Amino acid sequence: MTTLSAEHLSLSYGATQIIDNIDLEIPEGKISIIIGSNGCGKSTILRSLARLLMPQQGTIYLDGKAIHQQSSKEVAKKLAILPQAPEAPEDITVKELCYYGRHPHKGLFSRQTPEDHRIVDRALSATKMTEFADRTLDALSGGQRQRAWISMALVQDTDLLLLDEPTTYLDLAHQIEILELLRDLNETYGRTIVMVLHDLNQAAQYADHLISIKQGKIYKEGPPETVFTKEMIKDVFRLECCIIENPVEQTPLCIPIGLSQD
Repeated sequence: MTTLSAEHLSLSYGATQIIDNIDLEIPEGKISIIIGSNGCGKSTILRSLARLLMPQQGTIYLDGKAIHQQSSKEVAKKLAILPQAPEAPEDITVKELCYYGRHPHKGLFSRQTPEDHRIVDRALSATKMTEFADRTLDALSGGQRQRAWISMALVQDTDLLLLDEPTTYLDLAHQIEILELLRDLNETYGRTIVMVLHDLNQAAQYADHLISIKQGKIYKEGPPETVFTKEMIKDVFRLECCIIENPVEQTPLCIPIGLSQD
C-alpha cells in the first residue's frame, strides 16, 4: 500500500500564504475528505499532495520518500489526481481517454498490450462505463463524463486516488452516484482516496477520516463522529447548527440554523 504524508507544510501563491506549517498523514486504504470554507486552502493542499504545487516550506512524502525527489513518471505510477475541471478533446472516446492513463507504465514508443486492454476493461466495468466505451465525451451526461474521468484515473492503476470536488456541477442524483462509486472502489479494490468536498453532510457520510481546515491550519481531523460537531461548524464555517444522527448511515448530520453572530 502506498503511503502519503506531509511535514511542516506551508503553501503560498505569490506573496499570499495559504497553508501554514501543517502536518498531515493520509490513512491507508481509507476515504479522507478535506472540508473548510471557501478559500481556506483545501484544493491547494490536494494539489501539493499530488506534486502539482511546490511547497513554500516542508516536505511531502510518497512511500516515505520526498515526492519532489521523485520523477513525474515515478509519482504517476503511485498516485492519480482528478482535478476539478479536467480537459480533453470533446471528440475523444471514453476508451481512448482511458488509455491515456496507461502512459506512466509505458515506454516512449510502446504499443498497447493485452495487460493494458485488461486494465482498461476492468476500469470501465468498475465505473459501469463499458456500454459507453465508444462514445465521445461530448455525447455523455455530466455524471457519465465524470465516471469516464474516474475510469481514466483507475487505469493509471495507482493505490492513491486524489479528487478535487468530484461532484461539482452535478445534480444531487449524480453526486450520490459518484460518491457511491468512490466508496465501492475503496471497499472493493482497497484504493486510498483523498478528496475535497463542499457538501458537509456528504463529507460526514462518506468519509472514514475527516480533515477540517481553518485559516491555513488543520482545525481538527479524525473520524466524522469526533470532528463533525456543532462547535467545528461554528468555528470553521461561522454557522449555527444542530447535529443529529443520520437515520440511514448513523453518521453526523448538520441541520443549519443560521449564521453565527460571534
